[in-house]
Amino acid sequence: MNEQFYVGINEDIHGGLTHLGRIVIDAWIFGILPESETCAGWSQSQMQNLYEKVYAAWEPYAHLPSRLPADLQQRHIKLYSQIINVAKSKGWNAELGEDD
Repeated sequence: MNEQFYVGINEDIHGGLTHLGRIVIDAWIFGILPESETCAGWSQSQMQNLYEKVYAAWEPYAHLPSRLPADLQQRHIKLYSQIINVAKSKGWNAELGEDD
């Protein structure tokens, strides 16, 4: 069985607005990873470890951006705005289709 590796947020579909891409973005928000780290080539176990760190970072805020302190809220707004703009430029559409 071949191990799968993450392509990295810059090569992820939908401009990084996927489950794994959001883990990377949230890791940037909380300072778990520098924004220069795209996680390209990371194994499933590395991504799982990152997920666990991000999950723990969100816990004090009930996983809600509205409960983040002001500095983290601003980072959240900035980073997600940038990613959403990239995703839109690559054809991502926030509207749900009939099959979604």
